[in-house]
Amino acid sequence: MTISSTSRLIIGISGASGIIYGLRILEILKNLEDNKRPELHLVMSRSAEVTLAYETKMKTSEVHQLADIVHANKDISATIASGSFKTDGMIIAPCSMKTLAEIASGVTSNLLSRAADVTLKERRRLVCLTRETPLHSGHLKNMLALSEMGGIVAPPVPAFYTKPKTINDIVEHTAGRVLDLFDIEAGLVKRWKNC
Repeated sequence: MTISSTSRLIIGISGASGIIYGLRILEILKNLEDNKRPELHLVMSRSAEVTLAYETKMKTSEVHQLADIVHANKDISATIASGSFKTDGMIIAPCSMKTLAEIASGVTSNLLSRAADVTLKERRRLVCLTRETPLHSGHLKNMLALSEMGGIVAPPVPAFYTKPKTINDIVEHTAGRVLDLFDIEAGLVKRWKNC
């Protein structure tokens, strides 16, 4: 996939813990050179706004400024709810088990899960940073269903071979690996080298 100035990427943020992943991915993408930066479409659940207040000092309005276009989660008539609106795909970071279950079942109740459903039906890339532990068999079945439909389940698991020194090091590496899935090089990933 080649990223051009006309490409579009949807960033979804659900209410699971780990909102820093979605925020950091938005920041990284916003700061790419113009010729490499996709148009950023953001949709946040109401629970994401609550989690934002618990886990950061940012205001919702500040998060909105990181995107080019912000869609209300209740707006099922938004462009990203239609397969005719072309995008390069969608990242949900973090992805709650509720959001995952809606996507896996195909029964969507809001724009976040509808946009993900559209991404899958159009055979575009969907990456979900699922956040929960431990996992029961229902969670695992939903992850399997999502994977079988073409989605990518990418729990934010730290890579310790990178010898992270801070939480930010861990977040950056994970964000970089997610962007790798869209062939977006942000210079954040410490690539494996055989010692």
